[in-house]
Amino acid sequence: MSKKAKAETADKQPPDFEKSLAELEKIVSRMEGGELSLDESLQQFERGVALARACQQALQTAEQKVEMLLKKSSTKEGFEVVPFATDDDDIDE
Repeated sequence: MSKKAKAETADKQPPDFEKSLAELEKIVSRMEGGELSLDESLQQFERGVALARACQQALQTAEQKVEMLLKKSSTKEGFEVVPFATDDDDIDE
């Protein structure tokens, strides 16, 4: 397989959650440092938004998989499926 074909295949795979989160943390740190120019800050902000969306999507996908596994288990072993709390839910602490 050529380098170009490998790169195209890699581009179609979802980004690794941990790597995306680590990159997002670095971006936040650089921006908080205040040493970036306005153009650099805007570019980093745009990249950060894209990373945050990718992380959110990865978390939603993982949540759906967990719920599906719990539903499968519940029919066999009597588990109860309880939806995850969202930011919109009121959580009493």
